[in-house]
Amino acid sequence: MSYFQFYQPFTGVVRHLIILNALMFIGSYALLGSEAWNPVDHEYANLGRLILAVYIPGSEHFRPFQVVTHMFMHGDLGHLAFNMLSLYFFGPMVEMVWGHKRFLFYYLFCGLGAFALHMGVQWWELEQAGIRPQDWNGAMLGASGAIFGVYVAFAYLFPNQVISLLFPPVSLKAKYFVLIMAVLELFYGVRGASSGVAHFAHLGGALFGFAIIMYWYRFRFR
Repeated sequence: MSYFQFYQPFTGVVRHLIILNALMFIGSYALLGSEAWNPVDHEYANLGRLILAVYIPGSEHFRPFQVVTHMFMHGDLGHLAFNMLSLYFFGPMVEMVWGHKRFLFYYLFCGLGAFALHMGVQWWELEQAGIRPQDWNGAMLGASGAIFGVYVAFAYLFPNQVISLLFPPVSLKAKYFVLIMAVLELFYGVRGASSGVAHFAHLGGALFGFAIIMYWYRFRFR
C-alpha cells in the first residue's frame, strides 16, 4: 500500500490545461473585465468576462461557444487554485496510463457531461418553480466537472492508492475517497445546500467519466 506522492511531473496535457486555465483567468479579466449587475432591473448591465461562462439554453445570454469556454473559466483565484492543484495531483498518473490524446478527450468529455447534467437539473428546477429559461440569469463556470471525472479515472486505475488529506487530516484509499465525494455531492445537490456550488455538474463529470471508462474497458480495450 503506497502513499500518494506530493510531487507530480508538470508535463503533457496536464501542464497545457493548467496553463490555459491560468491564461483564461488572467486574460478574461484583462480583456473583458468584471461583470456589472443592475439591482433595479435584476439583470446584468454588462456580462464582462461572464460571457465565457455558460447559461441555460434559451437564456438571452447563452452562446454555443460557452459549452466549451465555461470549463476553462473560474470565479476567483481560490476556485482556480483548488481545481488546478487537483488536476496537478491526480491528472499526470491518469495521463501516463492513457496517453495524451485519450486523456484530453476524457477530460473534455467529462466537462461536457458536467454541463449536460447541470443544465438538465437546472431546467427541471426552473420548470418546477414556474420560471422561464429566458428569465434565468444564473451562470456556471469552472473545471470542477472535468476534475471530478479525473478523480473517477484515478480511482479506477489506482483504487488502492492511499490519499492523505490535509482537511480533514485523514488517509484513505482512492476508491473510498471518490465514493465519499460523490455521495456528498449528491447529498448537497439534492438538499440545495452550498448555494453557488454546481453539485450536479460535479456529479455529471463523474458519471460521464465512469460511463466512458466502463465502455472503454469492457468493449474497446479487449
